Order: sequence, then C-alpha cells, then structure tokens
Amino acid sequence: GPPGESELRFCRRRGYRCCSTMPGHIQYSEKYYDDVYEYRHVILTPEVAKLLPKGKLLSEDEWRSIGVQQSRGWIHYAIHKPEPHIMLFRRPVGYGQQPLQPSAAVNVK
Repeated sequence: GPPGESELRFCRRRGYRCCSTMPGHIQYSEKYYDDVYEYRHVILTPEVAKLLPKGKLLSEDEWRSIGVQQSRGWIHYAIHKPEPHIMLFRRPVGYGQQPLQPSAAVNVK
C-alpha cells in the first residue's frame, strides 16, 4: 500500500494510546520504530483537519501553524488518503542525540 499505511495498521493493532484523548483535542500516538526511523501519527480534530491543504505534505512551520505541537525533527512524510485527518510523521532514530565527540574523550595514562 501507500507509504505510511502499514505503520498505521501496525499502530492500530496496538490500539491508539494517545497522550490526549479529550474530545476536541489533537491526539498524538506513542512512537513506534523500525531500524531507520521513529514514527508517530497525529489525529487532528475535524476543525483542524479542515485547514489541511488537500494532498500536500506540510513543512514544520505549516504543521505548527495549525496547532500540532511536538519536538523538532519530525517530518510529515505521507498522507493516508482514506483518513486525511491522520498525519503521519517520522524522523531518524536517535534524532537530536549528539554522539560523544572523540576530542571530548580524556586520555588517562
């Protein structure tokens, strides 16, 4: 199927366990992973979903402007056409975790 569909099915099997389940609020799934990316989906309210341009992936500035709030690095990477109010996001596993620089290691003799 289209990109994102298998991730959505995978998450559905686990059930939507969201940070916010109050009616009228944008809902955020728990993160799920493969070897390359961490994923999450965001379920928009009907009012917010009306603001989505049809068939367009949003930049970070654009999704923030409609009220989606999450940490940096998430990319809106796919549209699930049967449910356009569900935004699919991913970012590289370990995003934002700085590896220890070799120069920062202390040599003890």
